[in-house]
Amino acid sequence: MSVARSAALFLVAALFEIGGAWLVWQGLREHRGGIWIGAGVVALGLYGVVATFQSDADFGRILAAYGGVFVAGSIAWGMVADGYRPDRYDIVGALICLAGMAVIMYAPRAR
Repeated sequence: MSVARSAALFLVAALFEIGGAWLVWQGLREHRGGIWIGAGVVALGLYGVVATFQSDADFGRILAAYGGVFVAGSIAWGMVADGYRPDRYDIVGALICLAGMAVIMYAPRAR
C-alpha cells in the first residue's frame, strides 16, 4: 500500500473518530440530544471499519500510529469546530506525534 493511501485512510479514520466523539460530546455535554449521540456512535463504529483497510496486519502498530494522527487531528478539529487556538507547545507536540506515527508506520522493515 502506498504511503499516500495509508495517510488518506488515517485522515478518514480521524474524521470518523474525532467527529464521532465530538458528536457524542455535543449530544451529552451541550444537551443536543439522542440523534447527535447516535450519529456519534455510528461514526465511531465507522472509524473501526476504516482502520481495518490499512495494509499492515499488526493491530497494535496501526492503533499506535493512529494515536499520532488522533493527537494532531484533535487539535485541528478543536480549531475548526470550537475556535480553539493552540499554543506553540500544542503545535510542537502534535508535530512530534506525527513524526512518531511516520516512524511507526513507514520505517523500512525486513519482512
